[in-house]
Amino acid sequence: MVDARTPAPLPAHTPSLADERVNTDDTVDASGMILPLEADAGASPVESVPAERSALASFWAAFRENRGAVAGLAVVVAIALLAVFAPLVAPHVPTEQFRAHVQQPPVWAAGGSWAFPLGTDALGRDLLSRLIYGARISLGIGISVMLVSVAVGIVLGLAAAFLRGLVDTVVMRVMDVITAIPSLVLAILVVAVLGPSLLNTIVAVTVVYLPRYVRIVRAAALSELSKEYVVAAQVAGVGRLRLMFVTVLPNCLAPLIVQAALGVSDAILEAAALGFLGLGAQPPTPEWGAMLADSREFIRAAPWIVTLPGLAILITVVAINLMGDGLRDALDPKLRRS
Repeated sequence: MVDARTPAPLPAHTPSLADERVNTDDTVDASGMILPLEADAGASPVESVPAERSALASFWAAFRENRGAVAGLAVVVAIALLAVFAPLVAPHVPTEQFRAHVQQPPVWAAGGSWAFPLGTDALGRDLLSRLIYGARISLGIGISVMLVSVAVGIVLGLAAAFLRGLVDTVVMRVMDVITAIPSLVLAILVVAVLGPSLLNTIVAVTVVYLPRYVRIVRAAALSELSKEYVVAAQVAGVGRLRLMFVTVLPNCLAPLIVQAALGVSDAILEAAALGFLGLGAQPPTPEWGAMLADSREFIRAAPWIVTLPGLAILITVVAINLMGDGLRDALDPKLRRS
């Protein structure tokens, strides 16, 4: 029998909400105060997450995966440096004639001399100096044609894509007519009308390769016009010129850059063909195609005179094409090599 005066036993302690709020990392002192647990002095701070690589770093990482493209870039840079610093690198003036050394063979052949490492031509001019100065002219033609073609192609391609109707029809039909004529025949026709000169060679080659840039820009712009950011810009009241050149054009540059890089090599080949036919740069200008034309009659007696300019054209064109392939793989994720 339990005494009524005996107090009933207290129930077992159940955790309250206040107890649940106590952090396991805290300590309780003798008076019941909750004290924060001091951080471990030996604990290392949380490492910061590395920032994302820039677009340029990502592009270079994708580009250098193609070893051929890197080698092509190195060769192109070397040729460009030779062209820029030609007056400092070339041992002689390209038009200077050394009558006592006519058709002197290269240094590795019998009768060669280090004064003319690659020999001399039929007029006694140093071939090494003419090749170095010829790089300046040939690269200048290729880059000039590319820049003019890209600028005009952007304007015409965007106009055809945005204005449509009569403008689109006229621009594209003119491009179709230019494309229907063989490139060399059309270049010869333009030079025959304008007259043979270095400037007219640039004009002729620009006309020949203009359609490819117009088509690329127009196709890329048409594919961008249906996207949401273009519709949003139109709803926001963006002007047509700003919409064309600021909103849409930057998203059309990837295929255009690849085509521009490959177009430099095509322009060099076309200019060399015109020079070989006597319709390009006129003597004594040291242009590679004209050098080939001047030396073709010595292909048996002095083969180095005709071989070296041909090798210069070959190496330059192959290097630019390899670099263009690397640009295509790096700019288009679908074509990146695993």
